[in-house]
Formats: sequence, structure tokens, C-alpha cells
Amino acid sequence: MTASSTAVGSIAPSPAEKPVSLPLRQRPVDIFFIAIFSVFIVTCIISDSVEGLGLDQVANSTNILVQWNYWYASNFDPLYQSHPIWLRFISGTSAFVYVGFYVILIISLVKGWNRIQLPSVIYATMIIALTGIPIMGVEFFGSAAERTPNPAVFLAFNMPYILVPLLLLIRMRSPWPFFRKF
Repeated sequence: MTASSTAVGSIAPSPAEKPVSLPLRQRPVDIFFIAIFSVFIVTCIISDSVEGLGLDQVANSTNILVQWNYWYASNFDPLYQSHPIWLRFISGTSAFVYVGFYVILIISLVKGWNRIQLPSVIYATMIIALTGIPIMGVEFFGSAAERTPNPAVFLAFNMPYILVPLLLLIRMRSPWPFFRKF
């Protein structure tokens, strides 16, 4: 079975056949994911590690990452600045667990490793259900002290972290994801 026959048809290879993924250049959606998840690695280091470690976000900090987070939180995200323990756990998971997944995902996307499918589904489900729903819920329906004063800017910063995992979930919707372009 050739990669081109599986890309157009819905026939997955039999277990006896050695699967051949489409080359990366024929999977533009995966190139998009590689770029976005590379950015997510950087943002985990810049943002989620500060909250996950419980560093106080103050303007006069000598830590540049804390200063950047202070600017964001003081202008757009008071919840992020208030350090609730549940948010520290969510941010810590992002900074110290998801970041490792992002590295493995990027390698898998480049190499066309189909075995990343189940971890991708688990990750996308977790990030949407365990991160997106509680944070969005508090930011829009929580106490006045925790709600975002600027919903448009808050969404611009945060919706990619919900929408991209949702797209990844759709991308990994059926077996042998790298035998098709999307």
C-alpha cells in the first residue's frame, strides 16, 4: 500500500503492512501545528512557570518573566495575579508537563509518528476540559475581583490555547492521522 492510496482513500493499512506516512510537506496542517506548539513551549516558560511556581507578580521584580506577567495580569487578567491554588496547579501542569508533551508532539508531527494520536486526544481533552472551562468560567462569571476587565484582549491572549487543542483533537480524530492531509 502506498502513502498516496491511503491519503485519498479511507483505507487504513492492515497490521501486516508497514505504514508509510505522508511527507510533512504534504501535511500543511501539521506544519501549522509545529509552529503553534513551538510558540506554546515559549509561552509555557514565560507565563505558566511564573504562576506555577507561585512567584508574586509585582512591577518592581528583578525577574523579567515576572515583570512581563505582571504587565499582562495587572491589565487584563486579575485572576492570574491573585494566585488561587487551583490555578497554580493548572499553570504548573502546563509549564512542567504539557511542555514536555509539546516537544514530543512536534517531533511526532515532523516524523509522522501515528502513535502520538492517543496522547494528543488525551492532551486536547484535558486542556479544554480541565484548563479552558474553569479559567474561562472564572474570567467571565467569577467574582468581580477575578473577572477580566478587557474580555477582547483576554480572549486574544487565551483562545489559541483552547482552539488549537480543539483543532488537534479534530486532526487526530481517526486512526493513522498522518496518512491524510487533515
